[in-house]
Amino acid sequence: MNKKFIIIATVFVDVLGMGIIIPTLPFYVQSFGVSAFVVTLLFGVFSFFAFFSAPLLGALSDKIGRRPVMIISIASSALGWLVFASAHTLWLLFLGRIIDGLAAGNFSTAQSFMADIAKDEKERTKNLGLLGAVFGVAFIIGPGVGGLLSNISPTFPFWCVGILASLNAVNAFFNLPESHHKRQKDKKISLNPFQPIIRITRDEKVLPGFFVWFLFGISIAMYQAIFSLYLEKVFFLGAFAAGLFMTGVGVIMVMNQGFLLSKFWLKNFKEKDLEFFMMFLFSFGFFLMSTSFFSVFIIGMFVLVLSQSILRVVITSQVVGNSHENRGEVLGAMSSVLSLSMIMGPLLAGSLFISHPHFPFLMGGFLALFCLVILYHNRRKLRIFEHKLTPPNDQTII
Repeated sequence: MNKKFIIIATVFVDVLGMGIIIPTLPFYVQSFGVSAFVVTLLFGVFSFFAFFSAPLLGALSDKIGRRPVMIISIASSALGWLVFASAHTLWLLFLGRIIDGLAAGNFSTAQSFMADIAKDEKERTKNLGLLGAVFGVAFIIGPGVGGLLSNISPTFPFWCVGILASLNAVNAFFNLPESHHKRQKDKKISLNPFQPIIRITRDEKVLPGFFVWFLFGISIAMYQAIFSLYLEKVFFLGAFAAGLFMTGVGVIMVMNQGFLLSKFWLKNFKEKDLEFFMMFLFSFGFFLMSTSFFSVFIIGMFVLVLSQSILRVVITSQVVGNSHENRGEVLGAMSSVLSLSMIMGPLLAGSLFISHPHFPFLMGGFLALFCLVILYHNRRKLRIFEHKLTPPNDQTII
């Protein structure tokens, strides 16, 4: 069986589960007689434990290989869903989400696998873009499947995701080959989730990329957290309209990452130039969305989704390219940093939205502009560094 197909199937099932729970989890959890705060807490607890587990699993994949970590992550995720589906008390619901959060190495390990098998920078970016496209497809299908399955039973969607993940683990066990052949068997693994991040960000070539990734994640989390509230407050649109917009987001992501990235963007732009150009569009999209004019808001949203879908791939590829070694640890740390931004972003967006509905989008635009400054400064530093390493034309290195 094609090794890319197995990785794609793994990511698809993982994201499908995320898509399924968005429309169904709140209603299932509220059947336990809890408040809306507890519902949001169940979403947050996953990101909290993913923050701790992602760098550990990433570093572990550098030490023992991608295959065993992938299998363990998928199996643990399956167990988390099955515990969640069979829960009869509130603490079991939290236990299910905690187990799934502790297994949050699926996507970053899948990215490491796809980076391992790439022959050059362009193929690495294409492979990462393919995973992004699969993410978009699963996110389009997931909410619809979740709503359909919930008509059978409130728990049925979660049983289905748990069973699919279990089958995925069995498939990976029998068919997934190892992609990481330069394993660091003597590498020491720290249980401190901040240790890999601190160690990796000591590298001056990697640190700016991590900082940009963190601010980018906060901006995305802010936009996602208040999007439905903004539609209702400013344009008097409800949940159905928000759902249609989210479907549109998934379609743009699939087209952009699955087709245009390899067929247009990478053919016409260097990866570093693409990163800079898309960050400018990302900022511009936020400022357009902060308006009260619906037509301008639509244009801004299109620009924002177009740019962020490319930036997710290109920023990741650039950080991996600058790190050279410890890809698993680097991608695990990136996943952990993204989890942290997904915790902080909604809190910031909520407080800004209370002050004024437009403020979260304006803040997102300014954060993206700051990212542009970081990218520009880092590009100048790298040019100076490369120039120092390049000998004059009339000299020969022996």
